[in-house]
Amino acid sequence: MLVPDVEKIAIVRANALGDYLFSLPALDALRAAYPSAELVLLGAPWHARALNGRPGPVDRVLAVPPLPGLRDPEPGEAADVDGFFAAARRERFDLALQLHGGGRHSNPFVQRLGARLTAGLRAEDAPALDRWVRYVYYQPEVFRYLEVVGLVGATPVTLAPRFVVTPRDLTEAALVAGEPAGPDRPRVALHPGVTDARRRWPAERFAEVGDALAAAGCEVVLTGAAAERDLVARVRSAMRASAGDLSGRLSLGGLAGLYAGCALVVANDTGPLHLAAAVGAPTVGLYWVGNLINGAPVDRARHRPLPSWTIHCPRCGLDCTRDLYPTRSGGPVCAHQDSFVADISVAEVVQEALDLLSVNATEGSATSAR
Repeated sequence: MLVPDVEKIAIVRANALGDYLFSLPALDALRAAYPSAELVLLGAPWHARALNGRPGPVDRVLAVPPLPGLRDPEPGEAADVDGFFAAARRERFDLALQLHGGGRHSNPFVQRLGARLTAGLRAEDAPALDRWVRYVYYQPEVFRYLEVVGLVGATPVTLAPRFVVTPRDLTEAALVAGEPAGPDRPRVALHPGVTDARRRWPAERFAEVGDALAAAGCEVVLTGAAAERDLVARVRSAMRASAGDLSGRLSLGGLAGLYAGCALVVANDTGPLHLAAAVGAPTVGLYWVGNLINGAPVDRARHRPLPSWTIHCPRCGLDCTRDLYPTRSGGPVCAHQDSFVADISVAEVVQEALDLLSVNATEGSATSAR
């Protein structure tokens, strides 16, 4: 049910890139349902740096202070929690929506904002908001947040995250990587990094994929954050073919511009993989099976998520379908950082990559003929 007289909506989502991208269909639904309202994302500092002034459903970003269970502090950052909440209450939010997990920490945060109505997710250990939907871990993230905004009458207008690429993004990408060579030498990007080592495919296998795609006539580029330069260098040095190293050289917008010009992106299950899909690039994603349930795209014409079926820790044997993440079960937590996706073969990745390149090259030729 739509809420009357809504002028300002707060959305709490203060985590990583992929998490933000999963929320975009819900934000688009809010924008359509409340076209005259201001949408204010209560996010992390990176949201403010990347999104303020960028086209999209969010009008403005406020960085929330570092708080346990909400976000970690950046280096040297001080937390003025009381000052933040005093300023938030002066905003006089009509709605405050919690899209930040089960709510043990985030629901009390939302309740302190002083909004006229609150809504969001609720796990068993979380306090209730005015309107809430049960948080169940294994659920596609996009649909999870669409359920939340549905509590305030916002119905879906799209099921796929879309990140707007600007002319500035394309210019940055071209200055750093050059223009793509064209359909006879399609550009493919490999992204071997990921924050959680358990979701990291071995570097030497990325190198084998890069060599196979180069042999098929592709231009291969490697992307990564500045902190991943050593990992990218390992992939590059293991390759026989040449590959461009773009690690640490692109802003978020520049990375979006780069991926928008790629015929294919191959990556671990991490923010850049979801960014690539959100700007329209075909993807081959490497997923642990539990994460595939929550985060993989649902269409197969342009996206081929490959699952690893490893469910027990390769070192201690713990069943991690229940205990990989401590917030789920309260049971014993495996602290080992062995890869859970190493059983995905190079042959599988190359096969899906070449098939996508072939399919999309055929579609491009048909479009040009028309």
